Amino acid sequence: MIQDLGSHCYHNEYHPVPPKAGDCILFFQGRKVLVKVTEDTFSFPDFQYAGEYYPQIYTSYTYLFSIDQTNYYLIRDESLTLLSGYTMEDIIIFRNLGPQVNGFALITGYQLYNWYETRKFCGKCGHPLVPDTRERMMYCPHCKNTEYPKISPAVIVGVRNGNRLLMSKYAGGTARRYALIAGFAEIGETLEETVKREVMEEVGLKVKNIQYYKSQPWSLSSSLLMGFYCDLEGNDHIILEEDELSEAQWFEREDIPYDDYDVSLTREMMIRFKKGLA
Repeated sequence: MIQDLGSHCYHNEYHPVPPKAGDCILFFQGRKVLVKVTEDTFSFPDFQYAGEYYPQIYTSYTYLFSIDQTNYYLIRDESLTLLSGYTMEDIIIFRNLGPQVNGFALITGYQLYNWYETRKFCGKCGHPLVPDTRERMMYCPHCKNTEYPKISPAVIVGVRNGNRLLMSKYAGGTARRYALIAGFAEIGETLEETVKREVMEEVGLKVKNIQYYKSQPWSLSSSLLMGFYCDLEGNDHIILEEDELSEAQWFEREDIPYDDYDVSLTREMMIRFKKGLA
């Protein structure tokens, strides 16, 4: 999955330090990110190269995280769009280009970028927020309100019916691949209750034998995904919630669409069932 970095080590502790020459710059405009694309890979600008043209970036930055010995910083200076050799590309670039460690840095940085962009003013009193110096938090000097990064719990559900797995496609949007039933947890319910509710709401089915599989941070939606397998209980007739899904059907194990796109928890769970491991 996207967060599986092999020998690389991700550090999310908030220890803001001044950037070094080889540290990476993350610059976003909406859903676009500044990168250099070379055949099947992409990379970010570093301070050594960008600083030669725009030295002001050394005085205006936001520390995000580090991977191994490299720090990553959010820069908002729009002059960077003119940086030679780099272009603004859709953040979805991580799905098709490597290395995976850069893909993880991209979407994790994008989550923090969105959080900072939507936390400029206090939601309680309306005064400007300021970044805290000790932890990743935005603070209101006027009313003392604090804001931490948003992380929304959600479930991915593999519904089994003997040798068949329930697969679906989302309504609207750009998603073309089959996926599994998914949804956000609501206030006051357990994750197991979320599984039952989402399956009933989206396809009108009852489930049992709910088993936790694995979790994944999914920064595109500021979510923490938790995967569950469960078994159909009773009738297998699908009643489609068309506001949520465009399609849902049962797939025999051997007929499950297979590809090597395994950066997501959803894809891993589908492949695992296809191989007879779930």
